[in-house]
Amino acid sequence: MRHTASMFALLVAVLQTGAAPAAPQAAAPALTPAPAPAAKAPANSAANAAANAASPQLYFIWPYDGTVISGGKFWLRMGLRNMGVAPKGVDVPNTGHHHVLIDTGLPPMAEPIPNDRNHLHFGAGETEARIELPPGTHTLQLLLGDKDHVPHKPPVVSKKITITVR
Repeated sequence: MRHTASMFALLVAVLQTGAAPAAPQAAAPALTPAPAPAAKAPANSAANAAANAASPQLYFIWPYDGTVISGGKFWLRMGLRNMGVAPKGVDVPNTGHHHVLIDTGLPPMAEPIPNDRNHLHFGAGETEARIELPPGTHTLQLLLGDKDHVPHKPPVVSKKITITVR
């Protein structure tokens, strides 16, 4: 089927140009112009993009930034790329567990993350939880903690989002 579609496309191209098809040849290497010498690679170069792709990424699956929630209870879903989720106390490289920061800034990075109404711990390795917030506008941010609830070096932090509870 694929072969038939390829032959049809070739036939259409030949008929449009009015030329006879060339004899099959070995595929020639693609020619690309040589890159211009650069003094410094741009901040968003392909090398940086590849490095960033392997960097840990902590993010909210739900809610999204700007979400309006009716009622105070909702399911919070957390995502993590390029690292693993493990419960507190588990000493495995490149793992940690979620902490949700509510209406607060980042805590000191060399100390255990506080455990209070503004710093929710998910030390069992949860990636979703049902939480309740009072009506109003709230900021949420994720921070990954190690086996002892201390942020990683460098810290693995999500973008801060804002939600409204009605």
